[in-house]
This record gives sequence, structure tokens and C-alpha cells, in this order.
Amino acid sequence: MTTSRLIRRSHLYVALFLSPWLLMYAVSTLAMNHRQYFVAKYGPGPGTYEPERELAYAGSFSPDATPRDIARQILETLDLAGAHSVNRRLDGAIVINRNDLLVPRRITYVPAAGTLAIEKLAPRTNTVLERFHRRRGYETGYALDTAWAVTVDLVIAAMVIWALSGLWMWWEMKATRMAGAVAALGGAVLFAFYVFAI
Repeated sequence: MTTSRLIRRSHLYVALFLSPWLLMYAVSTLAMNHRQYFVAKYGPGPGTYEPERELAYAGSFSPDATPRDIARQILETLDLAGAHSVNRRLDGAIVINRNDLLVPRRITYVPAAGTLAIEKLAPRTNTVLERFHRRRGYETGYALDTAWAVTVDLVIAAMVIWALSGLWMWWEMKATRMAGAVAALGGAVLFAFYVFAI
């Protein structure tokens, strides 16, 4: 297989691999860029938490357990293990925000009463899209989150390959070199303008 044919095939298959990701990033960016429409429809903010269930919790923790340790144990008990943040309120309650892509939850553990209150965030199209767009990083330590982060890295590499293979194909097509040069220069000038003007 010639270099030219290999690059064309790579460009094609990389585009097919990227299509769901590019669509997701395009639609989520559209939602972020036109947030005022969703504010008019839903109101400001990410939405409100709705009660899902409340239950007694008799779990025990070591005396030196941190809020993070407590949160991990509670989430595992509830089969909700995954990316989360946690804080301890002044009254001693532990508040866990489970950062699920589709259904984020807030779990409040009150040690004195031995209760768990589980609430879920009412779904909104724009907030779901924004969560997909902003999901990143390896720091959670959970396998699915790490797999997502690895896939995002693969998507980034694929975008670079896609752009470079597109440049290669443009340069090979002598009949379109001038039009391609104008398009590339126009994009670069517009990008530079925004970088220095905003």
C-alpha cells in the first residue's frame, strides 16, 4: 500500500472513530454557547435535587476515618461507587456529591441519626451535555473514569492525526492547493485575531 493510500485510509477510519465524540463535543459546546436559551427554559443553575430515598445506615468506621474514607464506604454499600466529592458540614453530617454523567446524586449521611438521605439531580438536556463535555482526568482512581480519560486521550491523538492527514491530502491535490491555502490561512488569521483581541 502506498503512503498516500495509507494516509487516506487512516483519515477515513479516524473520522469514523471520531464521529460520536465530535458530535458530542459539538452539541455540548452548542448548549454551552447558547446557555441563555436553557436558562429561559429551566431557570438558572444546574437544577434542583429531588428526594429519591431515605434509609437507616448502621455502618461503622474506624476512629481515624476521613470524610473521603466514609464516602467511599457509603457509596460502595449503595452500589454507587464512582467519581465523587465530599465535605463535612458544621453539624457533622457528611455530604457526598456522586458525579454520575446521567444522574448525579447527593447523599447526606447524618452520623448522630444513622440515616442516609439520597437525592438525585433533575435531568436537564444542557447540564447532561455539559457533564459529558467537562468529564476528564485520571484522579478519581475508579476504573471506568480512568477508561474514559484514556479514551479522551485517544480521541485527542486521533484529532491530531486527522488534522495532519487532512493537510497531507490537501498538499497532494495540486488543483486545490490555492483554495486550501486560503482556507487554512483564513482559519489561522481568525484564530490569531481572537487569541490576541479577547
